[in-house]
Amino acid sequence: MTIREITDLVQGEVLCGEERAGDEVACVFASDLMSDVLTLKDVDNLMLLTGLCNLQSVRTCEMSDINYMLVVRGKEVTEDMLELAEDNDMVIVRTKYSMFKTSGILYAAGLPPVY
Repeated sequence: MTIREITDLVQGEVLCGEERAGDEVACVFASDLMSDVLTLKDVDNLMLLTGLCNLQSVRTCEMSDINYMLVVRGKEVTEDMLELAEDNDMVIVRTKYSMFKTSGILYAAGLPPVY
């Protein structure tokens, strides 16, 4: 499923990385605990769903080779986060939906979880 399709499904907006809207996402992991994200190994084309909206979430994605992040609950993404994401060629999408609703929508549309 592409970033564009995901964005449409969750009525979201691409905040960073619009030029990569055609990229394919293979699976999703939902967490606000970055320590859980760091346990993921060898998962290509993963999108992180999170409500943690700070530099730590972007740094965690950077360390875990995660290029796509979907921020839930309409959280405000800071300029520092966007700059760091741009420097790392990441995509950040935001939706007003809760993590539960967003996960359900994406799962029902056929996007699998990591495990």
